[in-house]
Amino acid sequence: MNRNAGPISVCIAGATGWAGRALVDGVLEADDMVLRSAVARSAAGMDLGTALGWDELDVPVYAFVGDALDSVDVLIDYTSHVAVKANTLAAIGRGVAVVIGASGLTADDYAEIDTAARRRDVGVISSGNFSLTAAMAQAAAMLVARHLPNAEIIDYASAEKPDAPSGTSRELAERLAHVRPPILGRPLDEIDGLPEARGATVAGVPVHSIRLPSFSVSTEVIFGLPDERLTIRHDAGGSATPYVSGTLLAVRLVQGRNGLTRGLDTLLFESRD
Repeated sequence: MNRNAGPISVCIAGATGWAGRALVDGVLEADDMVLRSAVARSAAGMDLGTALGWDELDVPVYAFVGDALDSVDVLIDYTSHVAVKANTLAAIGRGVAVVIGASGLTADDYAEIDTAARRRDVGVISSGNFSLTAAMAQAAAMLVARHLPNAEIIDYASAEKPDAPSGTSRELAERLAHVRPPILGRPLDEIDGLPEARGATVAGVPVHSIRLPSFSVSTEVIFGLPDERLTIRHDAGGSATPYVSGTLLAVRLVQGRNGLTRGLDTLLFESRD
């Protein structure tokens, strides 16, 4: 397949989900993309349009990613932490580039994905949050982390969110630690009472996950120095619309890359060069 000619052929895994539906609209409206297939176990064997309650789209829905990759250039995965790693490795094995919007992968998972992608000379782009404003918040946090090593993250989401911390917060913690090792005021093994009240540690960074009704997804990183603090916070609304443009940007840039790229902010600043 000539990946440099014609529109980009896309498969969306999780196409009938909350984010997947918005991405279907986005790909269909993009002049430089064509939606080739979709993955959703609950709608396997159906036309995607029918599965979504629309007119037929002539886009088949499959139960498994491995069956949906014929004539596909890029897989967009917005499934879940249960399926995303296997889906990504299956696509890499077929030489298909991947854009990962699902959360729940660990640093070890990403290392394995990066190794597999480099072996096959395939590009993978993953972001805990493909919102443009979330990317700006993360870029700001990376800049601050060079100078302020004391930081903690508060991760807000709805009471029903199944994973903790969120993919946005996990990615932020791991990238903060990569910029500069975090400093804790008192080591956790010296805490009296309940050390778990200090939050979970992700790459050494304390992360506190709050799950309550009325929240969608919000991420707050607090940097501290004696007698002063700096807070960077991103708040998301209730729709998936903010994630579409960033995801499609990643689709346009992932082909021709080799290995894993993490963070939408990485792409945004690269594209300015």
